[in-house]
Amino acid sequence: MNDSRDARISAVAALEEPTRRLLYDHVARQADPVTRDEAAAALEIPRSTAAFHLDKLAEEGLLEVVFERRTGRTGPGAGRPSKLYRRSSEYIGVSLPERRYDLAGSLLATALEDVEASGETPRAALDRRARQFGTDLAAAVDHTSDPTGARALMRLLEEQGFEPRSQRDAIVLGNCPFHTLARQHTDLVCEMNLCLVEGLLSGLGITNLQAHLRPTPDYCCVRLESDA
Repeated sequence: MNDSRDARISAVAALEEPTRRLLYDHVARQADPVTRDEAAAALEIPRSTAAFHLDKLAEEGLLEVVFERRTGRTGPGAGRPSKLYRRSSEYIGVSLPERRYDLAGSLLATALEDVEASGETPRAALDRRARQFGTDLAAAVDHTSDPTGARALMRLLEEQGFEPRSQRDAIVLGNCPFHTLARQHTDLVCEMNLCLVEGLLSGLGITNLQAHLRPTPDYCCVRLESDA
């Protein structure tokens, strides 16, 4: 499934239609994949209506499609496999403002694994992992048409939920994707944010901006400032 913010919003919005939502709930409750006929019978709706909404749910990544022969017969004459639906194994979450607790959890988990293997301090491991994540994310971006990397930087910051805003000779971040964690563990999470943004700068080869911790009410603790 496309994990972009627009795609996740579209997927959740697909459930606004009442019949579609009922079909999704029905499929999710079943132990085995269901056919169009089974879904239609369960909701007492026409098969064509069930098929339309089931395919829409699959298109949005909320359901997965599988093909099986329910008769148990195989080989010539066994007939075509039936099209069945089951709930997608993908997690789809939308939060406004954007929150990335999944990313924080991944960075923390891998950092703890590193600590056991290397003996470094948990904070050092987390900072290194966050910086590497930012570097890898930026290095994967083709910005040949953007030689300064400025547009790519703003796009990556936006995709990670930071809501970047240009402000004179600096870039401020209007949202912290780890807001609740940052309130509870301020020093740890703010340092992680700083390292992640430093990784983005490094991966894009941007040298005229430096990331600094500048805690300000209603903003992320990181601020990017020109070194000029």
